[in-house]
Amino acid sequence: MIATYSFPARIHFGAGALASLTAFAATYRRPLIVTDKGLVATGLAEQVRAALGPAAVMFDGVDPNPTEANIHAGVAAFREYGCDLIVGVGGGSPLDAAKAIRLAVTHTLPLVAYDDNTGGDKLITADMPDMVAIPTPSGTGSEVSRSAVVTLDVNDRKTVLFSPFLMPTLAICDPALTLGLPPRLTAATGMDALSHNLEAYLSPAYHPMADAIALEGIRLVGKFLERAVRDGSDLEARSQMMMASLMGATAFQKGLGVTHSLAHPLSSVAGVHHGTANAILMPHVLTFNAVTVPERCQAIAEALGGGGTASEAVARLNRAISLPTRLSEVGVTRAMFPQLVEKAMLDGCRHTNPRMATADDLLHLYEQAF
Repeated sequence: MIATYSFPARIHFGAGALASLTAFAATYRRPLIVTDKGLVATGLAEQVRAALGPAAVMFDGVDPNPTEANIHAGVAAFREYGCDLIVGVGGGSPLDAAKAIRLAVTHTLPLVAYDDNTGGDKLITADMPDMVAIPTPSGTGSEVSRSAVVTLDVNDRKTVLFSPFLMPTLAICDPALTLGLPPRLTAATGMDALSHNLEAYLSPAYHPMADAIALEGIRLVGKFLERAVRDGSDLEARSQMMMASLMGATAFQKGLGVTHSLAHPLSSVAGVHHGTANAILMPHVLTFNAVTVPERCQAIAEALGGGGTASEAVARLNRAISLPTRLSEVGVTRAMFPQLVEKAMLDGCRHTNPRMATADDLLHLYEQAF
């Protein structure tokens, strides 16, 4: 069954939902598909092109961690071919890049001017082309979020561009597109979804509705992620993980936390997959935060199936899905720590962590996870 609802963005959800793209795009002259070469190789991007028709243009120049150069190239393609719709397809990187391209088509200041950490959100207006977001792995929830994360030239760090106007016009969430994704990618993106729900729930901002969504998202990950990793053809598990991803991005309008501030520079400095970085860091950050919010951490442990602390529950899930558990296993060296701490201190996510973290705290967390 295909469900259509708006919360907060308009969403078509269910196996086979991709078919709705044809009717939606019929009123547009030339769509630009924004994706990456890996997705093109799987054939999924071609499925989207077929649904859009022969006028669609393919732009596959998005890196695993999108860069400012990727955005400029995408804007150039949009203008060169006279496009009037952006269709982001893939994981968080293509979807975030699509949102940033959408912004830069009509907003001509340098991208750093729109940095949410320095008040750049106030410069973003609704004057942007329409966008469809089609996630393939389930993790970032970028298809319903109001932000895009891009590594910018001027500061060489993952920078958050944020505005309600960046939310895609339509999200098409078809779990059938995730069938057969590799176990490691399923695991890492699934832990990214968990990190969004978990950190949103722990954020001290007041938003009871987001809290309820986050707790249910945590429960879904605890129940279905291991199943999705073990059997890539399990449509129920894939569907529930796609919903957990949506829930995480809906809930984190409350903010995120120290896990993300630590994880963002691990991608830009050490090339660590964002979901894997979150998975490694979460148990240590949960122990750090439990001092301040023990009741909430206990609720997380219970949502994940009970038995021990929240930190232990996440660590147990990491082991069950065979993800690395130490930074030293994914190419991080101690020599990187000073640069990592410097960039983590500049990351705005830490401001909504339930416990204030100093530079020494961040260094200690990196050391614990090493």
